[in-house]
Amino acid sequence: QVHLVESGGDSVQAGGSLRLACAASGLNFRLFPISWYRQAPEKDREYVASITAAGSTNYTDSVKGRFTISRDNVWNRTYLQMNSLKPEDTAKYYCRVTYASRNYWGKGTQVIVSS
Repeated sequence: QVHLVESGGDSVQAGGSLRLACAASGLNFRLFPISWYRQAPEKDREYVASITAAGSTNYTDSVKGRFTISRDNVWNRTYLQMNSLKPEDTAKYYCRVTYASRNYWGKGTQVIVSS
């Protein structure tokens, strides 16, 4: 059973930093790309960043230069380092993996950025 657990969310002031983590179990983690998404109140869930099994990364334009995604294949974790946070980054952040043609999501971690 694939299981994802996000952590690291908090309330911070604009300009601050947070590091989110996503712990994965139930799959050979190193073989799979992992993505981060976020969902703000009353908005659709949106893509934030992803990292392939080989370590290639991709970001949505609004976070480029501020967020960094990484992975630790020893501890089966993916990280999202978020710097220069803005109020518009306020959302619940989720990690996702596609395994056996099914998308698995964690329950999310809340990030609140105040101005």
